[in-house]
Amino acid sequence: MPNATTSTPVRTRVALIAEDLRSRIVSGQVKPGDRLPSEAELTRQHSVSRTVVREAFAQLRTEGLVEARKGSGVYALDPVNVQQKPFADLDTERLSGVIELFELRSAFEIRSAALAALRRSGAQIDKIVRAQEDLSKCFDTGVSTREADFAFHYAIAEASQNKRFPEFLSLIRSGLVPRVELEAGNGPARAYVPNPDLVAEHNRIIDAIINGDPDAAEAAMKAHLEGGLDRYRSLLRTSYR
Repeated sequence: MPNATTSTPVRTRVALIAEDLRSRIVSGQVKPGDRLPSEAELTRQHSVSRTVVREAFAQLRTEGLVEARKGSGVYALDPVNVQQKPFADLDTERLSGVIELFELRSAFEIRSAALAALRRSGAQIDKIVRAQEDLSKCFDTGVSTREADFAFHYAIAEASQNKRFPEFLSLIRSGLVPRVELEAGNGPARAYVPNPDLVAEHNRIIDAIINGDPDAAEAAMKAHLEGGLDRYRSLLRTSYR
């Protein structure tokens, strides 16, 4: 895998390293019980900071693919066991799976935005804004907004001051933002087209959180998520015509 350069957004570098290690574990190249490369080794290999490597390890721990042993290192777990975890059978490369997840997200992310408007700190506002700046750059340059979008929603969840919100987002992370292609029914894969109003919708959520207006934050997040849900439902309907 190519080195993650310093010009790549941090979240993207984390995702690239996590994906590389994940593929080694799932493919069997790294077997259960094997020790993964150390932080120092991965830092040199990918030309990143230790913080980036630690975040990648944290993501894999959340997925149940690795465990850290104090004073020893990080070890691979059996990926077969991951299949028993919640959402293991969720297929987010199919429209039906994306719709399931959007419906679930609406049940808690709308409330998360309201709580963020009430409880956010100055540092958390800065983190939300930085995530949005990264997303805007990706959007303007045609780069995938997948990781930046996750960082934005995750920062809002953290600002709710309820640790269960970011924990839940981590649990469903793999399906939070659709991949490049989606399958509709038994038909061919369709190209994923980003929401053209993504940046503007996010900005409305940010404004409400900065203003400390929970009602406006709820309304903006609801419009954002339900707009996405409507687009995928429409795409699913047309695929069966």
